[in-house]
Amino acid sequence: MDQIIQNKVRIKLKTYENELLITSCNNIINTISKTGTKILGPISMPTRRRIYCVLRSPHVDKDSREHFEIRIYTKIIDVYRPSSTTVDALMKLNIPSGVDIEVKI
Repeated sequence: MDQIIQNKVRIKLKTYENELLITSCNNIINTISKTGTKILGPISMPTRRRIYCVLRSPHVDKDSREHFEIRIYTKIIDVYRPSSTTVDALMKLNIPSGVDIEVKI
């Protein structure tokens, strides 16, 4: 069990658009499954919502406001015992812009 924990790579994906996240997760899972490595995921994390309140008028009418919302979607993919071919395949993978990737070993 200790060996599995040491040889784990965690890929964390963040984006503002849910469709981009799903397509990039599918691309990653397809490339990893071709190499025959054991994966766990994608695990959906809770969606973070950031709400910004803006005054409509620059001088008066503080009661008139607009609310804007940004949603951040995140997913985690764990790769157990990755081989060198798996790492090379992940490095060559094309991921669309707008997707933030964090890789932890």
